[in-house]
Amino acid sequence: MNIAEKLNELGLSLPTVPAPAGAYRPAVRAGSLVFVAGQLPTKDGTLTHIGQVPNDVSLPDAQYAARLATLNALAALHYVMDPDETIQQVLRLDVFVNSAPDFTQQPTVANAASNLLEQLFGPQGTHARIAVGTAQLPANAPVELALIVQVAPKHAH
Repeated sequence: MNIAEKLNELGLSLPTVPAPAGAYRPAVRAGSLVFVAGQLPTKDGTLTHIGQVPNDVSLPDAQYAARLATLNALAALHYVMDPDETIQQVLRLDVFVNSAPDFTQQPTVANAASNLLEQLFGPQGTHARIAVGTAQLPANAPVELALIVQVAPKHAH
């Protein structure tokens, strides 16, 4: 089953690759590694949520935002992959949460992204992770995340 079929089973799809908001590329390859730049929870170029968690954005909405940012990261990843490649392993997920000073549930927000990657890729979706709170994020987004993924040619059966 390919990524599009797995996403479809979950009622999801890959969005269009979000345009960079600065002087960088959405994803860069180094051999079999792909480094995906920080992705925000945008849909059709617009942030779905704005503000600090949990003061402006509830914990469930922050988790939704993390899933959406994950889909944007996967879109950027697939943009630089060759059609004959597959994801061998999600190596690292970095999740930054625009947090109120007393908010300490950044791992709970990050779990939404981690769980989606594991649903989509099984054991290959399990990864190392950073989940941190920040005082602010670009455009006052509630979540920003980045991925490092190893890709490999699809095996002929």
